[in-house]
Amino acid sequence: MQGIKTEFDAIVVGSGPGGATVAKDLTLSGKKVLILEWGDNDPKKGTFFSTLPRAFVPGKSVVMTKEALPVVRAITTGGSSMIFCGTAFAPPIDMLKSYGVDISVEAEEMKNDVPMLPLPDELMNAGPHVFLESAGDLGYNVHKLNKFIDPSKCKTRCQLCMYGCPFGAKWDARQFVDQALEKGARLITRAKVKKIIIENKQAVGVEYKHNREIHRAYAPNIILAAGGIGSPIILRESGIRSAGYDFFFDPLVFVYGKIKGLGNGKSVPMSAGVHFEEDGIVMTDFNMPRMLKIGFDLEILKLKQAFSYADTLPVMIKIRDDLGGAVSNNGWVNKPLTNADKRKLDKGSEHARRVLVNAGATDIYRSYKVAAHPGGTVKIGELVDANLKTRFDNLYVCDCSVMPREWGLPPTTSIIALGKRLAKHLIAADRAGNKQDHAAAAVSRETMDTPMAAAVN
Repeated sequence: MQGIKTEFDAIVVGSGPGGATVAKDLTLSGKKVLILEWGDNDPKKGTFFSTLPRAFVPGKSVVMTKEALPVVRAITTGGSSMIFCGTAFAPPIDMLKSYGVDISVEAEEMKNDVPMLPLPDELMNAGPHVFLESAGDLGYNVHKLNKFIDPSKCKTRCQLCMYGCPFGAKWDARQFVDQALEKGARLITRAKVKKIIIENKQAVGVEYKHNREIHRAYAPNIILAAGGIGSPIILRESGIRSAGYDFFFDPLVFVYGKIKGLGNGKSVPMSAGVHFEEDGIVMTDFNMPRMLKIGFDLEILKLKQAFSYADTLPVMIKIRDDLGGAVSNNGWVNKPLTNADKRKLDKGSEHARRVLVNAGATDIYRSYKVAAHPGGTVKIGELVDANLKTRFDNLYVCDCSVMPREWGLPPTTSIIALGKRLAKHLIAADRAGNKQDHAAAAVSRETMDTPMAAAVN
């Protein structure tokens, strides 16, 4: 077993939006940070085949429920931000405040770090425009969505957001990791963390497997950011056995329709949408890459549709699912959809069908279910406190797992804000500790200067 001694101020496990944000902000303050990432850091090529090993490996990046519902995540530097659509929904500030967590300042500060504006019309292309107009005609409160996209770098008729944008237009957490590395952070990829090393009820390091060998690294602060599935598994191995239960995973379906004259279908997904907040349903356009559509169609035996891509408008329906289920120790998910969940998917699909029919669509059909954004497995108020600290000193969690309840929207803005808030807390705590050390040293020196001390010496 090999070890890295205490040469770091913090170890960050995972490099998705939470881990990358903490790593960046700590290094910018002068801290020495080690980032451990299970996946690769290979270049972003924006292709299906480069994305396969990151996001479509059964048992690793794709895990199945007993209902054969796939739960998808990305195992790579940048985490699932590498394959997300770059949609920046506002974080649930009021909900988090009710749990003693105020991220309102950080939610504003992040706007200086990442782009968060709707796409200009010229980048939306035909499909999203048709969706926007049709939903508006029907009286839905539809509007353009904020995107983590720099329009000056974005390409028209492009659909590579979900493959890792090769143009640098879509923000992903790798950009924060790169900033941390430029300031001296160290990144070790293909390092699978097994457990947190706990001594005297405090975290002192991590144990991980790299190049078929077990290694240990030590630091005074450990930030676990391995995601809604990864973090609870590591916590269980570290002694927090109650992690990984009663969570959410945002089920979704796609409803497709053929619209003559629509074109080749290439456009940024989730450019416009409707949020039925009371029902817990989100409806957006979703022009997905050709290979993904083929996969979804073959799953439901739509053989003819699988190879008919042009003039197709997919509409995504995503719901706020009920809490429940458990993550197994090997990373599989046991979480059946409730009857209420199924009714929401049906209700949302009917909204999508109305929009498609109003737009003149034919050959309308619905995909099988998939889930994304697993979270709530290490909830604030249960397994971490308002500063995201576990019951072990020096051990923090910062990813979607800490969300205290389901809310049914993409979580990236919330996780970035939580990461910024956690970094501030760690920096402030370190400064307070240094002041105490200096004060104690001063007292010690004064004591040594007394006549009694002089006599003893």
